Amino acid sequence: MTTVAVVGPGAIGSTIAAWLAQDDRLEVTICTRSHRDSLRIDTPTGRIAASPAVLTVADDASPVDWVLFAVKTYDVQSASGWLGRLVSPQTRVAVLQNGVEHVARLRPYVPEQQIVPVIVDIPAQRMPDGAVRQATMGTLVVPHGLAGEAFVDLFSATPIEVSTTDDFVSTAWTKLCLNAAGAVGALLKQPAGIAHQEPVAEMIRQVVAETMLVGRAEGAVLSDDLPELVVTRTRENPPLFANSIVADRIAGRRTEVEARNGAVVCAGAAHGIPTPLNAMLTALVGADPVPGFPEEERTTTA
Repeated sequence: MTTVAVVGPGAIGSTIAAWLAQDDRLEVTICTRSHRDSLRIDTPTGRIAASPAVLTVADDASPVDWVLFAVKTYDVQSASGWLGRLVSPQTRVAVLQNGVEHVARLRPYVPEQQIVPVIVDIPAQRMPDGAVRQATMGTLVVPHGLAGEAFVDLFSATPIEVSTTDDFVSTAWTKLCLNAAGAVGALLKQPAGIAHQEPVAEMIRQVVAETMLVGRAEGAVLSDDLPELVVTRTRENPPLFANSIVADRIAGRRTEVEARNGAVVCAGAAHGIPTPLNAMLTALVGADPVPGFPEEERTTTA
């Protein structure tokens, strides 16, 4: 029996945990701040449910074969206590997060050779009733190697497409182009349908083009038609679909804009590449609202 601990059961973590829990080869545990009785995922082929073991206190945890670390990028430090209890010298730690700094974020807490960075492309969002809607089966991509092959095997009984790549840098920056573009919708607090408006689509293209310049400086091989592909993919989503950064900003929660657009700004600065669009989105999406000024009570004066 392979033991798996999923740290951070948000929309992605819950989806991953529920699918893995369908496999009798695996013993899945959820590590979270608050208890939950079950996981309910509305997948493209119907609802699945699971009731894995749940831990809410890190001191109750013990080492496992795999840790799937799916907390928000800004929660890494606060969730690091789980790693101290779950990770042994034999444990592999898969980092399922946005951005391109997977290994760097976990390096202070886990030996680098045990870290497996994962590029996640599974559109999923938590619904008001607590269930998670998984829009497509999605993909997971990891670097080629023994750990990568073991990660692929972990998902062999699920319909999620999991693969390895010899060029993880290009894969990561391709995904970051999509993530960076998502900040446009977050700034506007609008779902995917906003991309059908051509001025907004053009802004998305420009953000992607700027991100590509930095990614190429980092060694990524990126297709010239990526800006248009990102617009097309955004438009292919249901019009009311809100990706995680949009949903977080609408709900007034902290966003991962620093790990997305902020990562572009930092890498651009290291290469001397100006990134004004990503810098603007990082500042505006990440800005705190002014206390005492709720949107519904705003007034204008002439």
